[in-house]
Amino acid sequence: MRTMTQILAPQDPPGTPTSAGTHCCLLSLWQPWSMASPEHPGSPGWTGPTAKCTAGTRQEASATGRDLPCPGPEGHLDAPGSPSPNSSMTTGELQEYWRKEKRCWRRVKLLFEVASARIEERKVSKFVMYQIVVIQTGSFDSNKAVLERRYSDFEMLQKNLLKTFREEIEDIAFPKKHLVGNFTEEMISERKLAFKEYLTLLYAIRCVRRSREFIDFLTRPELREAFGCLRGGQYGRALDILVRVVPLQEKLTAHCPVMMVPALCAMLVCHRDLERPAEAFAAGERALQCLQAREGHRYYAPLLDAMICLAYALGKDFVSLQEKLQESQLRQPSPWGFTLKELTVREYLY
Repeated sequence: MRTMTQILAPQDPPGTPTSAGTHCCLLSLWQPWSMASPEHPGSPGWTGPTAKCTAGTRQEASATGRDLPCPGPEGHLDAPGSPSPNSSMTTGELQEYWRKEKRCWRRVKLLFEVASARIEERKVSKFVMYQIVVIQTGSFDSNKAVLERRYSDFEMLQKNLLKTFREEIEDIAFPKKHLVGNFTEEMISERKLAFKEYLTLLYAIRCVRRSREFIDFLTRPELREAFGCLRGGQYGRALDILVRVVPLQEKLTAHCPVMMVPALCAMLVCHRDLERPAEAFAAGERALQCLQAREGHRYYAPLLDAMICLAYALGKDFVSLQEKLQESQLRQPSPWGFTLKELTVREYLY
């Protein structure tokens, strides 16, 4: 079994020469913000393939312990030390440029703690709920995520990952199921430590931490509950949940920001229906940034239409939004029939 030291080995800074094979899946955690992956089918806002490690990259990754930035559209690496075209900058502007560039390449890492556990009894069942705390390191994290999962949730994650990443996780131990003694203090403490180690090891594997299965385990139950409240007209309750889960979703999907679009649009709808146009507009701006001008995305036109109405009500520039919508429809005519709310209520039905 691989140890924590082997997997979380010290990383070289981005730009360190290495072979091209290490670009797919390596085990350190450098993630450039600009390298957005395609969306993934079958998941809200995700339409591209899930990354899959190969045997060659696994072997090389375990030997190097590094995870260099993925190649850009032209196949080159955008390293922070690359020459800048902004040669006419003043000294102050140049310093600010490099400060921002350095922040873009900062090391991103999440820590997992299983902080506590409680026994829950229902009419026909009894089980242990484990409280998971997710914190981003490197700076003060005011949006730490707190969620609860039971043993069967971890077990389902393991089964789902084995379908796609069997070779990648073959050395990661999963806590065994016991027929008796599951509610003893000793067993609960043992499983708390085991689940912490399990999540940490999974997160250390790049293609696993970016997978739909891993992200859904940490966010889908809360998102499903939030969208259920939205469908039921409980906008305040939906917002309470979204405010907690969206920061975690943002940390997990830095490689593919478009995955956040449904949740951000749900926040827009909730704020708008609660007559908070400024907050709704702010959520819509974030969603547009995540879409990155993907005019063919199913949310693009309905989102722009909602933003036009909000901008008009707030006295903001709505003409430019109208022009974007018109240009998009001219370039890519589509059977646009759903409003933004009609689109969002169809998410996370199952």
